[in-house]
Amino acid sequence: MSSRIFCKFCKKNTELIIEKTYAKAFFDKFPVSKGHIVIVPIRHVETIFELKDYEIREIIELIGEIKIFLDELYSPDGYNIGTNCGEIAGQTIDHCHIHIIPRFKGDVSDPVGGIRGVIPNKRKYL
Repeated sequence: MSSRIFCKFCKKNTELIIEKTYAKAFFDKFPVSKGHIVIVPIRHVETIFELKDYEIREIIELIGEIKIFLDELYSPDGYNIGTNCGEIAGQTIDHCHIHIIPRFKGDVSDPVGGIRGVIPNKRKYL
């Protein structure tokens, strides 16, 4: 995985959307959709499983605040929220981060299965 890019970012106060005590949120540099935001804990941990309860609580609060922000800014029709834990799950940055990805009607031809699409042949289950 890459160097501690988010640790370096969290030491700066540039391009931030929301800053809290234990986490910061900013627009993803390689967005999946318009408004794609990443929440990054300030303390360096590799996955969400290493976060303390107080960090998780603050991140959940941030997700709610980001939803309000994105609803006002872009009026998305839905959201995907997720994190990659470990290289086999697609994690390429060794600092925990949670994606909030706004979804818009028509952005894919068939959204059924949503996040299950990370393994394409498992997406269809209905």
